[in-house]
Amino acid sequence: MASQHDTLIRYITMLQLIPRAPHFKATTTLRDLLAERGFQVNLRSIQRDLDKMSLYFPLQCNDQSRPYRWSFDANYKSNLPALDTATALTLVLAEEYLKSLLPQIAIDRLSAQFEGARKLLNGLQENGYANWPHQVRAIPNGKALLPAVILPAIWQGVSDALLERHAIEVQYLSRQQEEVKSFTLHPQGLVVRHSVSYLLATVNDYDDVRQFALHRIQALSASAVPYNNQLNFSVEKYIAEGAFGYPLAEQATELVAKIDKAMAWLLAETPISQQQVLSKPDANGWVTLTATVPNDQQTQWWILGFGARIQVLKPSSWREAIIEQTQQMRELYESTELKTNSANT
Repeated sequence: MASQHDTLIRYITMLQLIPRAPHFKATTTLRDLLAERGFQVNLRSIQRDLDKMSLYFPLQCNDQSRPYRWSFDANYKSNLPALDTATALTLVLAEEYLKSLLPQIAIDRLSAQFEGARKLLNGLQENGYANWPHQVRAIPNGKALLPAVILPAIWQGVSDALLERHAIEVQYLSRQQEEVKSFTLHPQGLVVRHSVSYLLATVNDYDDVRQFALHRIQALSASAVPYNNQLNFSVEKYIAEGAFGYPLAEQATELVAKIDKAMAWLLAETPISQQQVLSKPDANGWVTLTATVPNDQQTQWWILGFGARIQVLKPSSWREAIIEQTQQMRELYESTELKTNSANT
């Protein structure tokens, strides 16, 4: 006869196997999974156990057909519901994607969740999932640089200061002056852009918000200076105003351009903005793109990345800037080629 200890362990194991709604586990599935974990129990006992536990946990039973199907309430907050395969794959993809964006110290904070997803999928190898590590990948759009390395103490210190609203003293490597400087920073926000994490903070006694790359903070300590709280500061508004986009003007602009068929397909599925219109292809297969976009250098660089697949018609200032840029590139390559040919003769 099973001891109370064994019964308790079986109850806990069973709860861990039941997912949140809309996912479910049938009693027959629970019986097989329990058997794999060393618990030999019949269907009637499992049903009786679940009925008992539903008095204390938000368990839901679909008894419209046999075998009965069980799940946790969708809003139940707990670590007990088991991962389903779709959620596990989502976590694996999230880890793959975040590795190209977040510093390793941030990824490490989620390692338990990611490891749990991998263990679940590894445990299903006998059921046809043996090749799952070779079947899922998340790749960034464009060339992604490796995330800048951030010291664990810096990440922790910045996180604490931001959430607890207190000032910090930092030793910061200035890129412009190439020297280490001392600042009193008042954290207002945190932004991850491409492979670099930025602390948004006011400096010393000033109220304007500046950007500080976390990997350039070489030392950090709590400050005794009273915290300068910018009550009206919004990270969303700060970004929308072009802080990270190298704005050329405050107002958005209308982009009109001729694009090829492949690029038209891309933008039809993933628009460049909410205000976008694509025309029917002309006689030569070109599509006219009309879209309201930020008037910034980021958008111009995005356009340049498509090369001869896009021809900007408006705004005229962008068209002229792109023509000038391509002329400079041509001159650079032609001069390099001349020097190379001279050296070889």
